[in-house]
Amino acid sequence: MKKLEMELMEPQLQPQVEEKEEEEAGTAAFPRKARSKGGLVTMPFVIANEALEKVSSYGLAPNMILYLMKNYGMGVTKGQNLLFFWSAATNFLPLLGAFLADSYLGRFLTIAIGSVFSFLGMVVLWLTAMIRQLRPPACTQLGQPCKTASPAQYFVLISSFVLMSIGAGGIRPCSLAFGADQLDKKDNPQNQRVLESFFGWYYASAAISVVIALTGIVYIQDHLGWKVGFGVPAILMLVSVVLFIVASPLYVKRKSGRNLFGSFARVLVAAYKNRKLSYPSKVSDYHCDKGSEYIVPSDKLRFLNKACIIKNPEDVKPDGVPTNPWGLCTVEQVEELKALIRVIPLWSTGIMISINISQSSFPLLQASSMNRHVTKSFQIPAGSFGMFTIISLTIWVVLYDRVILPLASKIRGKQVRLSTKSRMGIGIFLSSLGMLTSGIVEHVRRGKAIQQGFLNNPQAVVEMSAMWLVPQHCLNGFAEAFNAIGQTEFYYSELPKSMSSIASSLFGLGMAVANLLASVILSTVDRSTGGGEGKESWVSSNINKGHYEYYYWLLAILTTINLLYFFACSWLYGPCVQNFSSNEKIEGDNNAPKERLSGPGTPLRVMG
Repeated sequence: MKKLEMELMEPQLQPQVEEKEEEEAGTAAFPRKARSKGGLVTMPFVIANEALEKVSSYGLAPNMILYLMKNYGMGVTKGQNLLFFWSAATNFLPLLGAFLADSYLGRFLTIAIGSVFSFLGMVVLWLTAMIRQLRPPACTQLGQPCKTASPAQYFVLISSFVLMSIGAGGIRPCSLAFGADQLDKKDNPQNQRVLESFFGWYYASAAISVVIALTGIVYIQDHLGWKVGFGVPAILMLVSVVLFIVASPLYVKRKSGRNLFGSFARVLVAAYKNRKLSYPSKVSDYHCDKGSEYIVPSDKLRFLNKACIIKNPEDVKPDGVPTNPWGLCTVEQVEELKALIRVIPLWSTGIMISINISQSSFPLLQASSMNRHVTKSFQIPAGSFGMFTIISLTIWVVLYDRVILPLASKIRGKQVRLSTKSRMGIGIFLSSLGMLTSGIVEHVRRGKAIQQGFLNNPQAVVEMSAMWLVPQHCLNGFAEAFNAIGQTEFYYSELPKSMSSIASSLFGLGMAVANLLASVILSTVDRSTGGGEGKESWVSSNINKGHYEYYYWLLAILTTINLLYFFACSWLYGPCVQNFSSNEKIEGDNNAPKERLSGPGTPLRVMG
């Protein structure tokens, strides 16, 4: 769910068009072709593909731990670890998908392949609910010993997760950029306004999709069972695939661009080969592309500068291309790698908040054991409480952008704006408060469960309103509103514009790492606190015998330590790009102004 929330509030930046793109799409050479491809007619197909994929995939996640526990006999630790690995793969593969799309396949083919894989994964999961032989014998009671699934049954289940992760890796990194490709007409005076309108519809569809997923799909699963609950997402995904592929003749299909990862490798190799060279005193001794905004490398991570030093004039061909790209790189390539290296420490500080948000199964089990009735005849599905996180995130962003900042600016008489790093730090602090609150609520809930005689009955409903879970979800939403958006804006503003695809992938990569670390933490807690005779694990499958509150408080302590780590990384990073002067001088050339490089970096558009 966190990946979706981040996408909702991602800075509305125009995706970078690949270097090999034909910029003369509307010139006299191909006037008819330019007018016949892309445009508003393609928007229903692009937006529908993304929206239906989100409804389908996000609708499966909330109740999945219950499906694994009730139908596969998994304990909460084993089931949650499996979901951690699924989420990690889903968050990591978009990075690979972006690489394949940008370097080889192009966006259309990547999205089409991803859509097919997502559909196949949902069909396989649907079959596990439809075909009795694909599941172990049913458990008679939650918490009682159950027969485990056979290797073949596990293989089918995990295959469905793998296929859906591959599908997400193809769709999610390319959908927004592919939609912008259809509308990006540089000769249109209203081009920017058209793109802004598209971004608005795109994010609106994403918001509606997650609402449908966390309410409609979850409600179907709760009231009509898994067969219908898994079948509906599969059918929606089939519609998504058909609509997207049928509209293929209408799309603008950009060519793939250069390989950034290969560029990073060449910089490292060239810097090592040239490690014995002395730093030049003249600007002309550094190799840069013709017309590039990068003239000389910055002093940060100076050892990498040797990768762009021209040893002999013969090293560069008359057209400006190095004779050996593994021995000589451009200043731009060097600065791209520097920018990435410099943001890594601050990127790592966001992992802990992702670990906190990924603990979705425990709030679900809490909600399942509490009174969820709003009226006598209607109760909120346990899997729908995540909506409060999204609602609070959305409300805060609107208030912050439309009310708080304008009011503060009016009072102070000048523009007021929290820096990206400040927002990231506030988000980490709020996440710690969220875990602390979660522990307090669980401590009270468990006490009431024991008092009411439900110690050995985890399925019993405690006489305590599930609305007590709303504050922790709201704190998580506020934490994401600050940290997730701050992180994304930080990457876009600090990395060069040629690395916009990397900037949009860093957040997802952090969540993938967080899911793996969350699995390690959960398994360690389970082993350390359980296993003894008569000793129940903190994260026992019996929520009333376990101590989920201790687990929450452990995460709160780790998050507080992470906040101190963030302060250190922020101090070491120094001022962000907006705080740097463009009139700094370069060493060895007192007359040349230093280019505004990443970290000090190229100024980019940020969310506004």
